[in-house]
Amino acid sequence: MSNASKEKTRDQHDTALDIDRLTHYLERHLAGFRGPLRVTKFAGGQSNPTYLLDALGGRYVLRRQPSGQLLRSAHAVDREFRVLSALADTPVPVARVWHLCEDREVIGSLFYLMSYEEGRIFWNPALPEIDRDARRNYYASIVQTLAALHDVDVDIAGLGDYGRAGNYFERQICVWTKQYRAAETARIAPMEALIDWLPAQCPADAQRAALVHGDFRIDNLIFANDPPRVRAILDWELSTLGNPLADLAYFCMCLRLPSKGHITGLLGQDRAALGVPEEDEIVAQYCQLRGLPAIDNWPFYLAFSFFRLASIAQGVKARALQGNASSAEAHAVGGMVEPLARLAEELIT
Repeated sequence: MSNASKEKTRDQHDTALDIDRLTHYLERHLAGFRGPLRVTKFAGGQSNPTYLLDALGGRYVLRRQPSGQLLRSAHAVDREFRVLSALADTPVPVARVWHLCEDREVIGSLFYLMSYEEGRIFWNPALPEIDRDARRNYYASIVQTLAALHDVDVDIAGLGDYGRAGNYFERQICVWTKQYRAAETARIAPMEALIDWLPAQCPADAQRAALVHGDFRIDNLIFANDPPRVRAILDWELSTLGNPLADLAYFCMCLRLPSKGHITGLLGQDRAALGVPEEDEIVAQYCQLRGLPAIDNWPFYLAFSFFRLASIAQGVKARALQGNASSAEAHAVGGMVEPLARLAEELIT
């Protein structure tokens, strides 16, 4: 995971890691690793805390489960390790993984190490850091990367059992409804409307199961420093087998999210003036790359994406109230739940 562009905390003591114990462990279990070790926590990573390790033998990234009580099946860093290992020899750009530690005694939770990928991370889909004439090429690279991910033969990659086949959206609606209920802190009317509407509108899975990233958005991508090329996809915690249109719609949410907020979007902005493609262009490029027909019932996929993100935000809010969130911005994330649900409700009314 690259993280050169992500804001970091300044004090290694904020990491809550036993640095001496971690150093001794890695010297015994990771070839070429040598201390002394300096640890810096990345400010991003609401769900699984992530750290930059500077050691005499090189730079690494450590990703761990958060502390505190965890929801069942959540924060599965061992699944992240597995999928990154499986994608190492495919066209999908990912960081290299080096080691998975399942001994919770080392730092208090499961963790894994991966390569530190140098590059650029963009938080704003308007890409203000990029010249206008180049922005369309960046978006084209994003869509090409997503299509390449969904074209991976999961059986050849050894991921044929990475998730259950069939009824993807039916299962996902059930999962995220349960996750939302488990973390619920107040009744939110638009969420209740979505919980009623989504199961009734659920489409049949017409496509073969693909590897779905689950959190495919622009700030989970590292770009090469010069050409508009995706160098690595980050944050695979929510990956599974399922309907690839879930990833496409989730990415397209950025066009509908407000331009100010914890997650920056492009709502109300002049995309033609920015040089950013419209939603129908993104969808058309994706379908062309994958040889797919036009997508029916597109509002369902978008509404589901907003509902799912709202459920995730509710989980972050609950952990923040319990004092277990991994970022000081967790309370801001929690404040997104109702606005996200309202954006989804607009799509179904």
